[in-house]
Amino acid sequence: MAQHNFTSIGFIRSCYKEKFGIPRQPGLVASPAIIEIDAAYSQDEAFRELETFSHIWVIFVFHGVRNEKWKPTVRPPRLGGNQRIGVFASRSMFRPNPVGLSVVELKSIERKGDKIILNIVGGDFLDATPVLDIKPYIPYADSIDTLKAGYATDKPEIKFEVVFSHEVKEELKRAKIKYPQFDVIVTQILQLDPRPAYQDKKQIKNEFAMKLYNYDLKWQVDNKQVVVTELILLD
Repeated sequence: MAQHNFTSIGFIRSCYKEKFGIPRQPGLVASPAIIEIDAAYSQDEAFRELETFSHIWVIFVFHGVRNEKWKPTVRPPRLGGNQRIGVFASRSMFRPNPVGLSVVELKSIERKGDKIILNIVGGDFLDATPVLDIKPYIPYADSIDTLKAGYATDKPEIKFEVVFSHEVKEELKRAKIKYPQFDVIVTQILQLDPRPAYQDKKQIKNEFAMKLYNYDLKWQVDNKQVVVTELILLD
């Protein structure tokens, strides 16, 4: 088999500091992020006209994946996590080559020093994700009317109402000074239920935590409601 070596052109700075809690597809959560292009590729002419596109494809590396042998079948969360399908019929990160593809909204392009910065929204990227390539999203070619989507025809449904404790509401006021969409991001993440799909919900704990930006976020699941109980600044 032929082998190919690639060099990343930059990396992503996102609010997701660990894999747990990251949306399972792009576009589900309006989380802002930036793609920081390496200085070697930050020539202005390389990005000429890209700002005329509203969305871009990002080809990236699943850098947070355990280094283990790939398997021909996976258990996608969309099917409850208990039904196996072929890895090439999924978007699982556990693949022969850990390469991902996501479409995101391109908000703006700017230069900071010797680097070009792409401001994006709606990504599903772990912080520090290496980027291999960027391509414009072209509607007439990339959006197909007569498509079939197998087991993933419809957008995931909202599963929970998300409420915040009084203490969290007060901390959110401070957090939103730096991260204006913080409460929106938290709500969109939790209402889709980020818990492991392969476990019986009745058999797992109902208290969870994840890191978002530089905060530790904790919540409890109570029937059809998620209660955010703690928001702790880690710095």
